[in-house]
Parts: sequence; structure tokens; C-alpha cells
Amino acid sequence: MGADRTKRKVRGGSLLGNDWELQTRRKIQAGLLTKRLILYVNGKIKLEPAQVTAALGLLKKVLPDTVFVEHGGEVSHKVIRAPAIVSNPEDWQRKHVPEQHRTEH
Repeated sequence: MGADRTKRKVRGGSLLGNDWELQTRRKIQAGLLTKRLILYVNGKIKLEPAQVTAALGLLKKVLPDTVFVEHGGEVSHKVIRAPAIVSNPEDWQRKHVPEQHRTEH
């Protein structure tokens, strides 16, 4: 496995590269910070105000901000009415043709 592993090495000596390692470390750190903040909010642990501020600041650096986006365009709907199933032409005329336009066959 050692020889196989060296073939897959990428820049920086890691298997997947420095970018992947950095992103993974950030995700792990964000998960740990989030867990601690949740424990603090639920009253399970005590944190100093400076610790809370620091944790929130670090999370802002690691996690993307979620922004409310409002759609401003027009939305239109097209309604298609499927014809009713009829057994013969007379039933269809009775259901769909106004009386003054009906023709007898």
C-alpha cells in the first residue's frame, strides 16, 4: 500500500492536496464551534462573553452567510383542462357544446 499511496500524492505531500485538507480542517473546526455554542445556548456549559464572540467571529470566516433572496419576477401559470372521458359523441356534445350549436347526427 505504501507504493500505491505515493503515486496518488498531490502537492504539499497530502493525498488530496492542501486545499482539501484546509477545507476539511475548517469544517471540523466549524462543527466543534457549533457544538460548543449549542451546548452554551442550552445551558449545558458556561462560556465567557469573549469566547462566544470569538466563536461567532470564527464561524463567520468559515461558513458562508445565508442571505434572504426575494424573487421579483412575474410568475405565470398555464392551466390545461383535460377533456372528460365520454362513451359516445352525444355525451361529448351534451357536456362541451352549447345547446344552440349542437347538431344532430
